[in-house]
Parts: sequence; C-alpha cells; structure tokens
Amino acid sequence: MRVLYCHTYYQYRGGEDLSFESEVQMLREGGVEVIPFVQHNAQIGAGVFDRVRAVGRAVYNRQARRDVEALIRKYKPDVMHCNNLFPQISQSIYAPARDLGVPIVQALRNYRTFCANACFYRAGAVCTACHTQRAAFASVRHGCYRDSRAASAVVTAMQLVQRTLQRMDEAVSVYFTPSEFARRVHIDGGYDAERVHVKPNFVHPDLGPGPGDSETFVFVGRLSTEKGIDTLMKAWNGLRVPLVIVGDGPLRPDVEAFAQAHPMVSYRGQVDLKEVVALLGDARCLVMPSQWYETFGRTIVEAFSRGTPVIASNLGAMAELVADEHNGLLFEAGNEAALRAAVGRIGHLAPARYASLRAAARHTFTQRFTRASNFERLLELYALARGSRASGAHPAGAHPAQHPWVGDGALVPTPSPEVR
Repeated sequence: MRVLYCHTYYQYRGGEDLSFESEVQMLREGGVEVIPFVQHNAQIGAGVFDRVRAVGRAVYNRQARRDVEALIRKYKPDVMHCNNLFPQISQSIYAPARDLGVPIVQALRNYRTFCANACFYRAGAVCTACHTQRAAFASVRHGCYRDSRAASAVVTAMQLVQRTLQRMDEAVSVYFTPSEFARRVHIDGGYDAERVHVKPNFVHPDLGPGPGDSETFVFVGRLSTEKGIDTLMKAWNGLRVPLVIVGDGPLRPDVEAFAQAHPMVSYRGQVDLKEVVALLGDARCLVMPSQWYETFGRTIVEAFSRGTPVIASNLGAMAELVADEHNGLLFEAGNEAALRAAVGRIGHLAPARYASLRAAARHTFTQRFTRASNFERLLELYALARGSRASGAHPAGAHPAQHPWVGDGALVPTPSPEVR
C-alpha cells in the first residue's frame, strides 16, 4: 500500500506533530510506503499582515493543490491521509485527490472546523458559542484567533469552506477522531456520523512499567492558559511537594519565574520524548489540569504506559481516559483547591492502594493504546476509505528509495527516509 500523508507542523511542537511522526514511522515499519507532504507554521512571519495572509492561504492554497496533484500523478497513492492542514496547506488539496480517484482519510484532532482558536476556549473558560453556528461571527467579535478580528474573519471564511466540503460526500471518505468525546462533538456540529470513526493515539516503544519510586509530580505540555498551567501554579503555592514542569509556550516566562521562586518546583523546558517517558516512569503522578476540551491526552497515555496514575481535569476526553479512583483522580477544571486536594490524596495513599492505581494505569494502556492495535485500526480505516471510494487499482507509479518532502511550494530531497 502507498499513502500520501499531509501535515503542517505547528510553531510550538505539539501532540499533532508527534502523532504525524509516530504514525509515519509505524506505517513504514509495517511495510506501508509513505510519501510525506509537509509544511511548517514556523515559516509564518510575526507581523499582523503575515498572519492574516497565512490564514488566507488556509481558505484555499492554490500552490498546495498543485503540489499535491503532482505527487498524486507521480506516485499513484492508494490513500491520501491528512493530519493538520491549517493554515499552510488547506483543504484545497481535496480536489486533486477527488478528481484523480484517491480516497481521503482526514484526522480530526482539534475543533478548528467550529472554533477559530480550535479549542473551544475563551476568556479563561470553555466557550462553545460557535459550535453549531454556520458562520462563527462571535469569534470575529471577540478576535478569538490571535487576538485579531481581521484574522478571525478569515478563519471564519475558512470554516465556511470546510463546512461546505464536509457535505460533499465525494470529498472525504473517512474522518477519525482520537476519542469518542471528540467524535460526538463533531457529529453534534454537523458531521456525518457514518463517516466519523475513532482511532486513539498510541505510545511506542513500550518501555514497560516504571519504578514509580519518586515523590515527584510531573506536568508535561504546552505552557498556555488553556492547558491549565495557571491553575497548576496557583495550586502549588500551597504545597510542599516536588513538581517538575516540562514544555514550552507563551507562558514560559511566568513558569520560569515561578520555578525560581519555589524551591520545590523545577522547570526543564522542552525535552525529547525519551526523557519525558523516563520522568513519567519515575514520577508519583502526572498532573494534567487542562481547561479546554482535550480531544485526547497523549501524555496521559504515556504515563499509563509506565504504570503512572494521572490527576486530570474532569473535562473532555481526559474524563474518558482517566477513571476516577481507578487509574487516577479527576478534579474540577480550573479549581486550584480541588487540584491541591487531589495531589494530597495521591501523595498520602497507602502503598497497597497506590500500587493498585499503578496496575490499573498499566492495564489501561496495554488494553487500548499499543502500537500493534493502532496499526490494525489505521489499516481498517484505510480499507473503509478505499471501499467507499471504489476507485479501482492504480497503475504502478514512481518508486524511489527516498521520497521527497514538499515545503514552500517546491520539491526538496530529503537526506533520510526518517521523519524530520
């Protein structure tokens, strides 16, 4: 099988970028040929005009359409798998795939179709004002995208295009979300329930249970308000418990200052996955205080893979992954007193009770989030897409040892078949 896989990297590396890289590696090691089409949001300038122009490309990027058409004609893929298309690629690439008979599988890893900032979050709280609206005018009024009404207006135009394409049965054959919660959100917003499926994320390699012999709690994630970093810092003001914070983002200066003022808090910055997994294996608990509707919670599954329980907000997909009093604890999102109490409960559990939480966390991982089961599920979705498209077999295409990466409208050779 040959798959054209399209993705735009975020300015701050996040879960969607990791999902892209891990799925490409999984497919290649499983014998699937992958042709990557990649753009980078880091190429967007810092000025308001640069950002408005970038969002304008998100509505319809003619160059991306031409590039994808060229790749399809050259390599004859069996499936086009789209991850994040915003804003550097756009749904313009659907047209050549549709016209040339290539079925499309589109991941839905955020809420960009409905919400200008993609996370149903505004002014420090969950906001669903635009969820079921054809045109998200509230986002323009509030300047929800980059605090700019102009940029938000362009995102609203893009959403109108997306919702139009969404109703074109011949465009996307299969959508998938990483959780049942996210699936329900998209269906409630107008997506065809028959075409929206669930495929969770996975963790690989599986290093097995960690020792869990540290008293340290760990936060891993983007340093931003919606991720609950403010709530975390407020909760730790009243605690004498070691905390390690890992990640980067717009609130990094605040986190650095907080760590300097609190001897029990250590800020590690952005670290690689290997170090993250090692930290989680040693940790007493992962803390995930997000205040938005997380579509999944990759870090939760990484913790579970090491047998580490999780304290998470009782919100979105986090409440789907964490079973209260079973593999972790849930607390009211944004409530620092409730978070502080949960930390105290985990910290003072009897050894046998804590061991049962760790065993349940590990069991959750092995039953639901291994790479082997994920590979099978993704191939099932590809088969569904190909069956629904019924486009017939493609003739053999180019078969080089290394496929090109595409960026900035030009084909460039990659020195390695590995994902960069």
